[in-house]
Amino acid sequence: MTVLQWAGALIWLAIVVVGFPREFWPKFRSEKDYQHLVLASIVMLCLLWGLRAGIAEGLQVHFLALTVLVLSHGWQIAGLIGSIPIVIFAVLGVINWPDAGLYALTGVIVPAIFSFGVFLFSYRFMARHLFIYIFIAAFLNGALTMVIHLLLTSGWMYIGFDYSWAYIVDNYLVLLPLLLFPEALINGMVITLLVVYKPEWVRTFADRDYIYPANNKDK
Repeated sequence: MTVLQWAGALIWLAIVVVGFPREFWPKFRSEKDYQHLVLASIVMLCLLWGLRAGIAEGLQVHFLALTVLVLSHGWQIAGLIGSIPIVIFAVLGVINWPDAGLYALTGVIVPAIFSFGVFLFSYRFMARHLFIYIFIAAFLNGALTMVIHLLLTSGWMYIGFDYSWAYIVDNYLVLLPLLLFPEALINGMVITLLVVYKPEWVRTFADRDYIYPANNKDK
């Protein structure tokens, strides 16, 4: 393993361990519905991330749906859940074991932290309205998270491989405009369905904040 691969693996593991929420395991063991939600999230990510288009080694694109995970679980649990498909892909040989840490760091952990930051920004500095939550915290957030993911992956490929920046831009980043709207649409649609039919599954959503904010202020 190279220094870059070791650094990526160590940073990934450190963030997962330090950021591991203590309430996750007791809740996972005691609540059947939560077990189903977590396991279903892992399966859906495996299916979605398995549908990837390969341009060259390391330069592969796939939809993330990471913003849905972050809004539903928070960034710590989203990082944990999102790391499991990376480990599964490494075991199956889909990705190389030495690269697993960097894949998890650039494809899960950092984008999840960024996505949660966008949500916090919308929550603290914008009107607490259902449409703000759907279109900013979910729809726009999904597109911005995809941008961060592709830029991080491009930087890793430029430093760790023999690709020139011009090659990366012409063969990888050029796909960014084609990915933004579908990624935003996936996250926006799924969050819309969840807050309508299963709001209890969305950790960052509360009726008192986004549906009845005026009543909350009066109190």
